[in-house]
Amino acid sequence: MWTVLALFFFCVGRSQGLNVDVAQTKAQTQTSISRRKFVESSAIFGAVTLSPRGATAAPSSIANRFDSDVLKSPPITAGTKFTGHENLVFPDYLEGEWDAIQTLVSTKAPLGLKFIGGPQASLDIAQKTMDEQAKRVNEQVNLKLRFVKTNFGVVEDRAFNLRSRLDSFAGKSVVASVNYADVKESNRASVLASGGKEDDPLTTTLVYFKGPAAQKTFVISHGQDPLDKDDWSGYELDRSIFALTNNSIAPPVTTDTEVIYSFSKVGSDRVEGNLRLAGYLNPQSDSLYFEAQNRAVSLTDYTLTLKRSDTN
Repeated sequence: MWTVLALFFFCVGRSQGLNVDVAQTKAQTQTSISRRKFVESSAIFGAVTLSPRGATAAPSSIANRFDSDVLKSPPITAGTKFTGHENLVFPDYLEGEWDAIQTLVSTKAPLGLKFIGGPQASLDIAQKTMDEQAKRVNEQVNLKLRFVKTNFGVVEDRAFNLRSRLDSFAGKSVVASVNYADVKESNRASVLASGGKEDDPLTTTLVYFKGPAAQKTFVISHGQDPLDKDDWSGYELDRSIFALTNNSIAPPVTTDTEVIYSFSKVGSDRVEGNLRLAGYLNPQSDSLYFEAQNRAVSLTDYTLTLKRSDTN
């Protein structure tokens, strides 16, 4: 997602953005872990869904999920399964376009290195991943983010933001196109039938990269704490499927990434916060899935600073 993390995840680095271009020249095992890290990294600035139905499945306090290294994957929320239009709704004060700075402050493997070593649990790959992440601690990444007002609330311009963060973390233009995909959980017909507009963002995206790769990302769980004056916390669980589009026989990589946000409005034109990316194993891709017992295998923490673009 990332994309990463398992994220970003998940630590996203500029070198990860380059992995798409050279994946076909590597051994299958290394290709798989490179793609996993890239997928995770696209989750770096994922969206957080706000809705009453989503909130019922959220932890008692999402903000507390920043304080523990023992996290379990949230359950799939009913809201994203049946409405057909539910989008990610943010606090009203995020409406507009922002200049964002995302800074890596910590990266951990709470269950041990073998759990982040790719499909075959390679300790060599895991150690190289952690070493690369350690080099990026305190590294700042600048990116543009946009949030738009809809009849359902303020949501992120997902296509714009996804391209922005993928290109920004890669350090160059790596995205060829980003499109919304109609699925049962989020489709144009349901949006329009519920009073939405033709240009409202959907929650499922399909990215084609300039290299021979594509990624489809779904929102499978979300929730939030109640807005406390200008403080807000929320989470989203994204499932990404990353595949090579050439003649490679390497199988697609599926990753689950929980994106946890904590935002505080510190002025009309400034928002500060924290971002945690929690990576979980997936039964389709990871040999240690059952041993992980639905617990996060990677934790990557960032600080976030958003300044309204039109104030510069």
